[in-house]
Amino acid sequence: MLDLSFYNQKRVLVTGHTGFKGSWLCRLLINANAIVTGYALEPTDDPNLFTLADVSSKMNSVIGDIRDYDCLKKTFEYTRPEIVFHLAAQPIVRNSYEEPRYTYETNVMGTVNVLDCIRLSPTVKSVLNVTTDKVYHNHEWCWGYRENEVLNGYDPYSNSKSCSELVTCSYKNSFFADRSVAVSTARAGNVIGGGDFAADRIIPDCVRAMSEGKTISVRNPHSIRPYQHVLEPLAVYLMIAEKQYADRHYEGCYNVGPDDCDCITTGDLADLFCKYWGENAVWVNQEEKDAPHEADFLKLDCSKLKQTFGWSPRWHMDECMKMTCRFSKKWLAGKNIPEEMDWEIAEFLKGNEK
Repeated sequence: MLDLSFYNQKRVLVTGHTGFKGSWLCRLLINANAIVTGYALEPTDDPNLFTLADVSSKMNSVIGDIRDYDCLKKTFEYTRPEIVFHLAAQPIVRNSYEEPRYTYETNVMGTVNVLDCIRLSPTVKSVLNVTTDKVYHNHEWCWGYRENEVLNGYDPYSNSKSCSELVTCSYKNSFFADRSVAVSTARAGNVIGGGDFAADRIIPDCVRAMSEGKTISVRNPHSIRPYQHVLEPLAVYLMIAEKQYADRHYEGCYNVGPDDCDCITTGDLADLFCKYWGENAVWVNQEEKDAPHEADFLKLDCSKLKQTFGWSPRWHMDECMKMTCRFSKKWLAGKNIPEEMDWEIAEFLKGNEK
């Protein structure tokens, strides 16, 4: 059960706050009356959710590079956070083939910088490092990966996140074992939702095609991924950070993904988008020859998360896609996006009442 009242007046640092997930997370924390500081680069997309969400005026937004240790350390010293969510990353697989060094610097040394600042901080009590479902050595077998499987992602992005997990484990064992600092990692699957404008992601590609009156092109229609609405993993992140703040027995590594029914092909996802978008939306197969390697099949076993916290997903793919299309159409129509975000958050949190 997620208790957002826990965050009332808590000092929270979110790295990567200008990104898609980070913007939604900041909106959740601000609504919970947390004292929020964000540390990230300027948004790279135009448009971008951080600007649309209107959160910068309600938080301390620090524009800085996660690779800049001195700037990050000053931010920790000034804001004295109690809770840290580390989301800052180079998150795109295809980009990691083009910029492998930058990807490793950001995703590995960025994690080192964050954890070293936490090592020196007298105030931090709860830490969550957000990685990815792609951290595992993927055999593309039919069952989900568990948290005790081998970490060895294939491409530079996935592998850098595997490294981030190992760095976190080392810092936890070496520096936090005898301190009141609880440290966990969350390995989340693919998320969808309103406000994602990134390149080389299926739903943003669909929305762009619709806004331009074009047919949707799908690169890998037969690839199977665990999809969930962006609020699902964010609720889990908040829950883990809250629970381990009071009781370190909750710290650990957690898979965060949907039920098996929501592990679907990219083509099926595009079908759902067309169904709920309407307006004669259609997609075509545009598989690329000699494209960089991306996994064809990947899913997670989330038994540990369910057993430990009594958690279960709230929205399945039909509901996720309804919400995503609703948000995107409101954005295209110039509607109030903060109002839409707050409405979706309220709808999602109704699950707390059940």
